Amino acid sequence: MFGSESRKKIAVLTATVASISSLAVITGSVDYVRQLSHSAVMYDEVQSTAVDVQLLERIQAEAAQNRVEPIDAKVDSVWKAIPGYNGREIDVEETYRRALKRKSVEEIPYVYREIPAKVTLQDLGPHPIYRGNPNKPMVSLMINVAWGNEYIKPMLHTLETEGVKATFFLDGSWLSKNRELALDIVNGGHEVENHAYTHPNMSQLSAPRAESEITRTQELLKESLGVTNTWFAPPSGDYNQQTVQLAHARGLKTVLWTLDTVDWKHPPAQAVVDKISAKVEPGFLILMHPTDSSSQALKGMIQGIRAKGLHIGTVSQTLSPERVPPSES
Repeated sequence: MFGSESRKKIAVLTATVASISSLAVITGSVDYVRQLSHSAVMYDEVQSTAVDVQLLERIQAEAAQNRVEPIDAKVDSVWKAIPGYNGREIDVEETYRRALKRKSVEEIPYVYREIPAKVTLQDLGPHPIYRGNPNKPMVSLMINVAWGNEYIKPMLHTLETEGVKATFFLDGSWLSKNRELALDIVNGGHEVENHAYTHPNMSQLSAPRAESEITRTQELLKESLGVTNTWFAPPSGDYNQQTVQLAHARGLKTVLWTLDTVDWKHPPAQAVVDKISAKVEPGFLILMHPTDSSSQALKGMIQGIRAKGLHIGTVSQTLSPERVPPSES
C-alpha cells in the first residue's frame, strides 16, 4: 500500500497531531501549540485538530484507492523491447499540508508523485524497439529525411501551428548538404536523430562499414547541429542483430515504427489521415517522410490522433517511462 518510509512519516504525522490535541485540551490554551515551532506540524496547520485527523485519514484512504503500480520494461516476443511506465501515488504528507491551507469549500489539492519502474529500457540490453508502452497515452511522429526538401518547411509550419514536436531522423549525407534546413528543424524544438549516412540496407553491411554509417552521422549531428544522438533508425527498417549491437555500443537504441503511412507511394492525403486515425493506439511510433502525401495529411493526422485522446510527443518522450501529467491525461 505505502512504502515503509512513507508509513513511518504518516505515523509520526498522525501521532504529532494527536499529542498536540491532547496537550491543548489539558492546558486549556492554544499558547502551547503556538510554541511548537519545531514540531512536525505547525500551529497554523492544527488549529482544529479533530478536523486535521479526519482530513489526514481521508487523504490516506484516497491514496490507498488511487495508487497505480509501475510497469517494468520487458522484451516481448513480437514487439521486442517495450519501455516501462512509471506508477503514480498521492504524496500524503504534501497533500495534507496544502489541504490545511485551503478554504473549507475548496477541493483537496491532491499532490501526486511517480513510482519509478524497476526495469527500464537501459536494463534490457541491445534490442530493437517498435513501440512505446501501451499504457501511455502518447504517440510519436517519426519523420525520416533523406530527400524531399520542398516539403520540410510546410511540415514544420503545420507542426508549429498545431503545437506538436516530432522526431526527425536525418540521413548523414543529406545533413552534410542541408545544414541550414536541419537547423530550422532543431530551432523549431524538434528532436533530431540518426538515420545512417548513405541510406544503406544495414543488414547487408560488414561490421566496420555498418559502424561507420552510424558513427559518421552521430558525429556530424554533434559537430554540425550540437545534437547529442540518442536513437538510431535503420534505413528502410532493414537491420540485423549486428546493427542493433553496433548502435548499442555507440550509446544508441535502435528504433523502428509501429504504423507506416507508406507515404513514399504518394497515396491521397485523406487516405493517410483515415488510416492513421483508424489504426493509431497508445505508444505507437508513426513513420513518415517529407512527401506531398504526408505534408498535406499532417494536420488531419494530428487531429485524428488527438480525437482518440492521445498526446503527441517526441520519440524520447513516448519511449520514456515518465507518465503523462494528470492534467493532460
